[in-house]
Parts: sequence; structure tokens; C-alpha cells
Amino acid sequence: MIAPEKNLAHAKLGAILLFRGKIIEAELDRVLRLQAASARPERLGSLLSTLGVVSARDIAQALAIQADMPYVEASAFPDIPILEERISARFLRDSRALPIEEDEDTLTLAVADPTDDYVRHSFELVTNRKIHRVVAIGTEIDGAIERLYGGGRSASSQLTDGDLEARIDADALGDDVQQLKDLASEAPVIRLVSLLITNALEARASDIHIEPFENRLIIRNRIDGVLHEIESPPKRLAAAVISRIKIMANLDIAERRLPQDGRIRLRIQGKDIDLRVSTVPTMHGESVVMRILDKSGVQLNFEKLGFAPDILAKFKEALAQPNGILLVTGPTGSGKTTTLYTALDELNQPDVKILTVEDPVEYQMAGINQIQVKPQIDLTFASALRSIVRQDPDIIMIGEIRDLETAEIAVQAALTGHLVLSTLHTNDAPATVSRLMDMGVDDYLLTSTLVGVLAQRLVRTLCTHCREPHVLEADVAREIGLPRVGAPERPTVYKAVGCKQCSGTGFTGRMCIAEMMPLSEPIRRLIMQKANASDLRREALAEGMLPMYDDGLRKVLAGTTTLEEVLRATREG
Repeated sequence: MIAPEKNLAHAKLGAILLFRGKIIEAELDRVLRLQAASARPERLGSLLSTLGVVSARDIAQALAIQADMPYVEASAFPDIPILEERISARFLRDSRALPIEEDEDTLTLAVADPTDDYVRHSFELVTNRKIHRVVAIGTEIDGAIERLYGGGRSASSQLTDGDLEARIDADALGDDVQQLKDLASEAPVIRLVSLLITNALEARASDIHIEPFENRLIIRNRIDGVLHEIESPPKRLAAAVISRIKIMANLDIAERRLPQDGRIRLRIQGKDIDLRVSTVPTMHGESVVMRILDKSGVQLNFEKLGFAPDILAKFKEALAQPNGILLVTGPTGSGKTTTLYTALDELNQPDVKILTVEDPVEYQMAGINQIQVKPQIDLTFASALRSIVRQDPDIIMIGEIRDLETAEIAVQAALTGHLVLSTLHTNDAPATVSRLMDMGVDDYLLTSTLVGVLAQRLVRTLCTHCREPHVLEADVAREIGLPRVGAPERPTVYKAVGCKQCSGTGFTGRMCIAEMMPLSEPIRRLIMQKANASDLRREALAEGMLPMYDDGLRKVLAGTTTLEEVLRATREG
């Protein structure tokens, strides 16, 4: 528990964050202008957290200081519900309050909003005790309410009976492989794991995270790039659940000291689903991530992925080159692989031979020869590439250029008449050239082979059932840069709200924002002069490259995403 800082009590939230070094004045001014321009102003703390300027933990700690209350971590939450018979789960959810400790005279209440006195009065009336409030992170309170009081708790108890729990000796499981296999084969555990996967599919999740901690097992689904905690089974079932998943993925359930990777193939609700399973050892057991690869849910269509016509035209022009290297760049989880698969889908014709080297092969495509990298038998990107060049392909796709050796073979393949598609981790298109030269690729080879670079990010798409319009003031629109993309003086933009259609998130799915830099002659000359990324960017913009941020602004103006999403996605770049 962190005690409040008395000298900052009742100060403004922004001032507290500035004082603690969590934000700079320019960032705070920008967010305050956004807040003032909104038709329904969002609370500053919520807006800062949404934009990714300040973490939820920093916001909660600042609110605690402002209210002169202690701040607590989730580790202070109880393992069993308090006042379960007297307080409804719905009231706890609505008020974002969690009873964490009680005695005869006092009830300690963790709250997300310390300014809400209605909640304190309500608990005083119900319990006839003095209420001692502490501040905690809102999402952690939500997760604890769901775990301790939520309706999902009864569903979990139906799936996992008390008799099964009673037979589990967590301390003895590490040495008894047969007992682990037996527990993983119990009907309740099988049903529980099946339910976790089915629910994740229905929620459009891309990943399922199963994380054992000291006192509890946490299960979270990643939906549209954001993690959401769901109701979890009891901690004592962690070993049985994880063993069940490892058996399904053909992994060694006795090996819990080393990371393992596997794959599960299932048919659920008439659809073939691939799950890529990764396990790593942690302090309190194995952490498991299941990546859901649902080919039927992937749109291999550039327009549906969100590509603007002008950017797509430049990308397709580079794609039509008979040879050369075309790169797609961005951080992990920015949709690079989906873009490459969409490009391959368009290029896949009977008279074209396509070979790919991937780690891992995410989706199997008919008519394309796909190679899975296996470093343990020395089948690396580089060694596989050396062999497939002799297979006489027309097009080669490399999952990722990770080192100089792979980059040099890609350049050689491009020089000998192949079109090479690949990905790289860089913030924007011009920085890609600098990254390759830093790797050790010669400038004259780059200018001879590189045909274009596409940089992209993913932003969440607004739910059309509940999005809310509001008009921006002219000075705010100018500050954001909306006039650059043809916005009127006081443009209308949309805000996420949340409804049943989007499960209360305000968003359904994601789309890409991108910038495309073809390699023109002036840019090639700059590369030969060893120009830096800033000079390359300046030239690309002069030649008409639309920056990724501006592509996002066009989508904000069209009402397909929010300004906060674009700022969050492009802030690093």
C-alpha cells in the first residue's frame, strides 16, 4: 500500500502528473485541448490513459494523491468475496468498487474514482460501518469483481467440480507426470479448455493468455489489439489446464523449465482453427499464449484491410515489378504478415511459382510452396533461402529480414531476377533504408534492388451502431492537422461509446493506416550520398508521399476511427 503525498492533496491531476515527471507540459496541453474540444468531454485521467500518454497505474496513483488516499495494487485484493450476500455484482461493476478488508467497525473499499461519494454513502448504509477508501486501477478492480462476484464464477464452478479440486495436490504435481496426464484428461478440464477457446473465438480474440501468479490464475483475451481479463478458474486448476493445452499441442508436459512451441488444429463451429501455442516458465508456473489463426476470419483484400486508393496504387505498382525487393515495415502486431499474404494472394497465378520462408507459417495457401523455419535442425531463413533460389521461383516471400546474412541473400535473389517480399521492424518507411544500411547492406546494392517500402500500423474501427459525432473547434482542428487532409474549418469527428453490438468497447475490428515510399531516382541518389532518414523523408514528402499520420486523419474524418486511436498508433513513429 502506497501512502498519499500530503503536499499534493487536492491539486489538479495534470499538475500532480507534471510534478511526478509522468508527463511533459506539451503533452498535457495537447490532451487538454482535445478534452475541451469534445462534445462530451472525457475525464482527463481516462483520456490520458486511452491515448497511451500515461499508464493506468500512474493515473490511479495520481488520483490517490489528489484525494489524499492510499493506493493499493491488485495483490491486496482478497481471495474470497466479502459481503457476497449483501452486495450485488452489478452494483460493484457500476460503481467500480471492491470490498477488500473488513472488521467489526470498518470496511476497506478499493475504488477507481475517489471523488464518487455516492458509493461511500451506499456502502455505509448497507454495512452500517465506517468506510475506509483506497484507490486501485479500474481494470484491476473490474477483473477482481468478475473473478469474485461475476456470473462467470458459477459457470466455472459448473465446469470444475469441488471433488476435482480436492484431489489436486499442487506441490506434488511437478514430479508426477502421470497424475498431470490424468488430471488433463478429466472431463471438467477438457470442457473448461474447450470453453476458453470457443469463447475467445466468439469474442473475435486473436490471442488467449493464461498466466499463473502466486495467488490466482489470470486469463486474458486480446481483442482488436487490447487485452481484456475474463473470469478465470481456481488457481489449483492451473497445472491441469496448462497440461491439457500442452497435450493438445503435442508438447512435453514433464518439461516445465524450458520454453516450448507447438500447434493445435481444431474444428469449431464448422471452421478449421489453428492455434499456435507458446509456453514459457515463470516464477509461479508456465505462462501460455495461444495465438488463434482463423483463416476464415482474415480478409485477404486490400480495400477491406483499410488501404486508401492512392497508397494502394503505389503499392501495387511496386508489386508489379518483375524483380526487386518490396518491404512492409512496422512493429510487432501491425498487420505486416496479413498485408504480405494479401499481396501473395493477388500474385498467385498458375504461371507464377511462389516460395515462402516463414517462422511460423501462419496460414496455408493453395498453390504456394511454404517452408517453416526450424533453427534446431539449422533450417534458418538464410539456409532455406540459399536452397530455394535454386528452385527457380518467380516470387520469394521472406517472413522477416533479421540479420545481414538474410538481407544479403535477399539482395542477391533480387539481382538475379526474383521479386522478393519481406518485413522489417522500423517506425516509418524512410527509416527502413537506414536500418538496412546499419545492418551492413551496401548502398549501391540497395539502390539496385529496393523498389519500395510500405510502413503500416493498425487502428481500431469504430462501431457504427454507437459511435457519436462531435464538432471540433477550428483551432483544435488546425492543431491536429485536419486541414491538410481536406477537412472543413469545424470538422465533425466521431467518438467511441460502446453498445451490445461491440461488447461495450466502441470498436469492431481493425484497419490499417499506412505510408508508401516508392524508390524514385532522387531518393536513390540520396541513398548513394548516405543521406539520413530525415533527408529521405523530406524528399519522399516532396514527391507526394502521404504520411501515415495523415492517412489516419483521413480515416478520422471519414468516421471510421477516432483521433485517439491514430495518436496511439503513430505516437512512437
